[in-house]
Amino acid sequence: MRKSCHKLALGSAIPFAAAAAGLIALLAAGAGCGKESLIRIDPARIETLEPKTMPDAGILRVALGAVLTPSEGFAYYQQLLAYVGTRLGRRIVCVEKTNYAEVNALLKAGEVDCAFVCSRPYVEGKDDFGLELLVAPQMYGKAEYYSYIIVPADSPAAGLADLKGKIFAFSDPLSNTGKLAPSYALGLRGETPDTFFAKHLYTHAHDKTIMLVAERVVDGGAVDSLVWEYGKRKQSRYVSRTRIIERLGPYGIPPVVVRKDLDPATKTSLREIFLAAHADKRGAEALAGMAIDRFVEIDDRAYDSIRLMKASLARQSQDQ
Repeated sequence: MRKSCHKLALGSAIPFAAAAAGLIALLAAGAGCGKESLIRIDPARIETLEPKTMPDAGILRVALGAVLTPSEGFAYYQQLLAYVGTRLGRRIVCVEKTNYAEVNALLKAGEVDCAFVCSRPYVEGKDDFGLELLVAPQMYGKAEYYSYIIVPADSPAAGLADLKGKIFAFSDPLSNTGKLAPSYALGLRGETPDTFFAKHLYTHAHDKTIMLVAERVVDGGAVDSLVWEYGKRKQSRYVSRTRIIERLGPYGIPPVVVRKDLDPATKTSLREIFLAAHADKRGAEALAGMAIDRFVEIDDRAYDSIRLMKASLARQSQDQ
């Protein structure tokens, strides 16, 4: 179990220089431990499940990536999964991991059955071990989203080009909006994060990126538009202190996925429950809290733009 507040894990891309020291001091002092906690989950509200300790065949194991889940909205994920469990007639056990690589590793090993993941981890998982789409959320009328490049509200920056030589926050190495899309945008300029930014770091959560930008710990960051818009809708004090300078996309929205060898009957039942949730009072309440209109079926081709960006960056890396 994790404590109610902890320090941010920095990615290897940034040394413990002045900016990193300031970041650690900010978090150690308790920033975000109040009303808008940056902690993903209160330990009292979730079952922590370690790998290979799940003998009960009646359990459905669902992974949530902390990168994707706004802390203020997590209770609604629990509410939705409780609804799904009731309709399915099985106990749902939540497994929360701090990065997408860990979630995909659990899916690959068969240690979780279903997961809410980002678009790029879905693409990676499908290529690596046959990860399957189940459904996707429709939010704000569409099953798509963007990468927002954000800066402090009073920053003079007008576009990504103005952040050259600055300190920048990515969310997760496997994130589409929080790493792949902005890296691709830099690649079109003949740059990489290492050549373009003075320093960059990984926050491992989009709302942490928003907070660091708002607090001016970093000069800019790349975030999931859905998380930023959720914060705006909830009148987040951090979102209100940031400004969007570029929108990259759109891309296929982060889906709900299942492991390839999950039994077909369970897949079918899960899909039907998710697709009908908006028509049920209890399901609709959970969806409303998550800013989800409804769940819809989505075609794998919706994620082709992510594949193209990955391929382009791979070619660029080989040419260097």
